[in-house]
Amino acid sequence: MADTRVPSHRSVDVRASTLVGVLIGIAIMAAVDEIVFHQLLAWHHFYDRSTPSVALLSDGLLHAAEVIALVGGFFWFADLRRRGALSNRLAWGGFLLGAGGFQLFDGIVDHKVLRLHQIRYGVHLLPYDVVWNVAGAVLLLTGVAVLWWARSRRPGGDPR
Repeated sequence: MADTRVPSHRSVDVRASTLVGVLIGIAIMAAVDEIVFHQLLAWHHFYDRSTPSVALLSDGLLHAAEVIALVGGFFWFADLRRRGALSNRLAWGGFLLGAGGFQLFDGIVDHKVLRLHQIRYGVHLLPYDVVWNVAGAVLLLTGVAVLWWARSRRPGGDPR
């Protein structure tokens, strides 16, 4: 018979709580980018420097990776929660950090350095780039602030 008692001492896993939030944040922001900008608005594909078939394939691969990360992240989240090792504050901070990190990476590396795609074509890009990257930086910095706050408010080492 399985032991179903709740553990008397709950030990928060600071690293895992943060990383699970980061993973889910990356996956959610990739989903938002894929669904809103690639599919609904049809502004770009993940890789626009080839044929339409390759562009569509690149979107499918991004979507598959994002779904795998999201499912894996939620299983990890559920396991941490079941074991009483999850800190909600750290997970939220990690979520914001992951979402903002994804957006900034996409805006700087994918758009400007690698030139895989642009936010939109046939328009002046500067306003789009500024809004995209500033929004990513705000998410990232908010995540850093939440993580700092959660870690600094740990009475007895509990960052809940």
